[in-house]
Amino acid sequence: MAAILLTPPVIEPLTLIEAKAFLRVEHEDDDDVIAALIAAARVRVEAMTRRALQAQSWRFVLDAWPRDGRFSPRIGPLRELTAARVFDADGAARDIDAESFVVDGAANVIAAPCFAVPVPGRATAGIALDVLCGYGADAGDVPADLRQAVRLLLAHWYDNRVATADGAAVPVGVSALLAPYRMLAL
Repeated sequence: MAAILLTPPVIEPLTLIEAKAFLRVEHEDDDDVIAALIAAARVRVEAMTRRALQAQSWRFVLDAWPRDGRFSPRIGPLRELTAARVFDADGAARDIDAESFVVDGAANVIAAPCFAVPVPGRATAGIALDVLCGYGADAGDVPADLRQAVRLLLAHWYDNRVATADGAAVPVGVSALLAPYRMLAL
């Protein structure tokens, strides 16, 4: 299964002003660096938890429908299935009504009866599902623990702009904050 980011988040979980206040930076000299570190910290938190902090669109490409009719995207929290399509042997896309699927945001599952969805005509990348993931469009929608993890990573990377001798890219406190939010693959 391939996951392709279609629309990145339009805002970060921290504003530049919030980040500078946390870092106790009062000058504008490092604004570009701090903005880049905010984005990098968000991406790292998202990678470690498999959760999209801000609303963003993803496309999941499958070869075949799961046998049990339940697809679990590896990125959450799942908010909405925006489009579904299958491809025939010639590569032509055929839209499937997104209303025929059940989106269970709590379980992070998209479900459809196996008999109700058309079989793709090609063996590889025959299905594309476009989904909206993330906690919301506003920074305040992101859980406080995850925003704090972004702050701590930002501060760590701002203060340590080179690799550390022990290889610790993530402070222990960040791992502790992220642990309850991790989506594990089975």
